[in-house]
Amino acid sequence: RERQRIPAPTGILEARASIMPAEKRIDAEDGVAYTFEELAEYYKGKYKKKAIEAYWDECKPVKKKGKAAKEPEPKVKAKSKGKAKAKTKAEPAPKSKAKAKAKADAAPKKESGRPALAGQYRSGKPVNVSPLTKMTKDDLGLLPQPKKPRFKTALVGIYVRSQPNGGTDKSSNGHRYDSIPFANGMIGADMSCQLINYVHEEHDVFFEVVKNFDALIVRCNPGQIKADGGYQNKFDDGMRALRKQGIQVWPSPDVMEFMGAKDALCKIADMSIGLEDTLAYYDAAAFSAGFKKTMAFQPRVIKQNRGSAGEGIWIIKLKSGNYCKTYGERSCADDEVLDMMEANDNHSEEHTVAEFVEFCLNGRTAKSGTWTSKGVGKYLEGGKEAGGQLVDQRFCPRIVEGELRYNMIGDTLFGIIHKKPKEGGISAVSGTGSIYTFYGPKEKKFANLTKSFLGTDLAKIMPALGLTEEPIPLWWTSDFINASPPGTPEKDEKWIVGEFNCSCVGISKCLAACITDDAPNACFSDIAKKDALETRKIGSQVGRKALNILDKAQKGAKAAEAMDSLKLILKSAGPKLAEDENLTKKLMEWKRS
Repeated sequence: RERQRIPAPTGILEARASIMPAEKRIDAEDGVAYTFEELAEYYKGKYKKKAIEAYWDECKPVKKKGKAAKEPEPKVKAKSKGKAKAKTKAEPAPKSKAKAKAKADAAPKKESGRPALAGQYRSGKPVNVSPLTKMTKDDLGLLPQPKKPRFKTALVGIYVRSQPNGGTDKSSNGHRYDSIPFANGMIGADMSCQLINYVHEEHDVFFEVVKNFDALIVRCNPGQIKADGGYQNKFDDGMRALRKQGIQVWPSPDVMEFMGAKDALCKIADMSIGLEDTLAYYDAAAFSAGFKKTMAFQPRVIKQNRGSAGEGIWIIKLKSGNYCKTYGERSCADDEVLDMMEANDNHSEEHTVAEFVEFCLNGRTAKSGTWTSKGVGKYLEGGKEAGGQLVDQRFCPRIVEGELRYNMIGDTLFGIIHKKPKEGGISAVSGTGSIYTFYGPKEKKFANLTKSFLGTDLAKIMPALGLTEEPIPLWWTSDFINASPPGTPEKDEKWIVGEFNCSCVGISKCLAACITDDAPNACFSDIAKKDALETRKIGSQVGRKALNILDKAQKGAKAAEAMDSLKLILKSAGPKLAEDENLTKKLMEWKRS
C-alpha cells in the first residue's frame, strides 16, 4: 500500500479484523497470542489506529501445527439435500460459533498456565505500564496474569545502572533474584502482579502510572535508589501520597523507617522481648555523655542506624575490665582503651574512648586515629530527620551461642533459622563463616519463645512503633538473642530482639538465581526443585495475606462510603440526626442485617 501510495481506507481496523479473525499473533508485551480484533480492542484509546496496525505487522504469528497448518479448503456443494440440512443443523449459529471459538482458543490451558520462558514478558497488562522504561530482559518464571484479577498489584524493583548487572541482588535478566515467588504468590491468589522498575528520571510518570494499582510490593534494597542517581526521600514521599489515596504499599516508607530503625529497640524496651537499659542518641553531646556512662558500667553494643549486614555495629569491652558496680557511679575517661569487634566481618580493633567518639561523630580524622573498618563512621550525620542515630544496648554474652531469626509472613511464623557465629566470632552475619540451621515454625526447642512472641508481644509491636494504622509487613524478620545468664532453665530464658528487618528481606532459598562471579548467567530456573517448592509456599502465603489486607481495606472503604451516604440522608431530614452516633450505628446494623 505504501509503495503504491494508496491511502488506507477509513475503518481499517474493522476491515482487518473481519479479514483475519482466526489468525493470532504474539503480543510482545506479555507473550500471549491474540487475534487482531482482541489486540485492537485492548490498545484502543491508548495508541492511534495506524500505530496498532503497524504493531500487528511486527508481532510474530502463532505457528500452526498438524491440520491447522493446512490452508482452509473451499466450501463444497452438499451431495444431497438431507446431508446439507444435517450439516446446516450441526453448524453452530454465529454467536454460538464465536463462543465455541473463544472456548477453543482458551482450551490449551496447560500452555497458557505455564511460567514464562526466557524472552517472554508478562508484565504489560492489565495495567498499561508502557510509559515506563523496561529495564529487564524478560519475566522468566512468571505465571500468566489472571483474566479478571480481584485486585491489581505490582512489584517495584530498581535496576542500578551504575553497577554491573544492575546490582548484586539481580538475576541475569535484571530482576531481583527473589521477585518471581512473590509475584507468583499474588497471581496464585487471583490477583495480577506486574514487575516494574523505578527510574528516577521518569519519577512523575511512574507515580501517575502506579495510581492504577491497588497495591505495590516495594523490593528496592536500601541505598539502591541513591546509587542509581535518584533521591530516596522523593521516592518515599511519592509512596506516602499513594497511601493517603488508599493504595497499599508493602512495606510503606513509614513502616520501613520506624520498624527498621535501630531506635525501635528503645520503643519495645519495656516489653518482654526488650531490654530496659536500651538507649538512643541523636546528637553529639548526648552520645558522648551517655556512652561514657554506660561503658563504665558493663560491655555494650553500639549500633548505627543506617548500616546493613552488621556494618557499624560494635561489640565493645573495656580492655582493663574496670567496670563500676552500679550504673552512673562513674563515667569513662577519654584515654581508657576499648577492645572492639565489628559485626560485619568480626574484625577487632583497639581505640581510646575519645577516638571512638570522634569516629562515630566525624569519621576518619586526625583525632580518631587509624581504623581498619570498611565503614566511614559519621553515624549521626544529618541528624534524626536524615536517619542519624546510635543505639546503645547491653551486651549479651550468650550471642556466641547464636541468634534466632524468625521469618514472618504477616502475623504468621514461617520458619526459624539458628545462626551460630564462626568459632571465635560474635556476629552471625552471612559471609563470616557462620553456621545456619533451619527449623520449622513448631520447633519444640523454641516453643516458649514462639508462644510468648506470637501470643503476647506481636500484637503490641506496631502500636509501640507508632504504626497502629499500618498492617504488619508481608515478609519480615525478627532476630532474637538469649539475654539469660548461662545455666538458666529453658522455660525461664529471656530472649530479646536484636533487630527487626522488613526492608527487602531476601528469600535465601532463591540465592541460586542470583548472579555471582562463578554464576554470571544465574536465573530463576537454576533454583533446585526442593528450594523452589519452599519459595512457592512462601509466595503463596504472602499472596493470601495480601488478599486479606486488600479485602479488609475494600470492605472498610465501602463501609465508610455507606456511612457518609447515610449521614447525608439524615442531614437532609434534620441536621442533628446526622450527629447522633447511636442512631447512625443502629441504622448501619439494620442495613447489614
